[in-house]
Amino acid sequence: MATPITSENWQNVRHNFRHGFATNLHVSIATVDTDGQPHVTPIGSFFLNRDGFSGFYFEIFTRNIPKNAATNPKVCIMAVNSGRWYWLKSLVFGKFATPPMTKIYGTLGERRPATPAEIERGNRRLGRMKTLPGGKKLFGNMGFIREVHFHAFEEARLPV
Repeated sequence: MATPITSENWQNVRHNFRHGFATNLHVSIATVDTDGQPHVTPIGSFFLNRDGFSGFYFEIFTRNIPKNAATNPKVCIMAVNSGRWYWLKSLVFGKFATPPMTKIYGTLGERRPATPAEIERGNRRLGRMKTLPGGKKLFGNMGFIREVHFHAFEEARLPV
């Protein structure tokens, strides 16, 4: 069951997403198409903002998300911590220090040009990857973003 996002729990949500992204290099965004079918897209350019219960991603390769957002802007974004040491420690000690999975529920905003600060944030995350031939092809055009505004979250519920 989803919990409303508050100022107190937003930092934990961001922390869990940071660890999930670090171990997978992407998050999964779920939308619903016009036939009511779920669609999941991996996104490697997703960012959560410090304040305001919002985030954004660079709309580079997403064909289905914009089509689905036109009829239903609701999304669920999931981050999973897949770190080997994290899982090994959790299995050895019989408990998880942080939730292994966090989902956040929100609404997609309109596609818009990225600000210089947003582009810089994307470039910082990519680092030297962007200078490689594949990085140039994949991330050479980070001109547009889509904001997401969140209202609730859910963490993995594990047996004690």
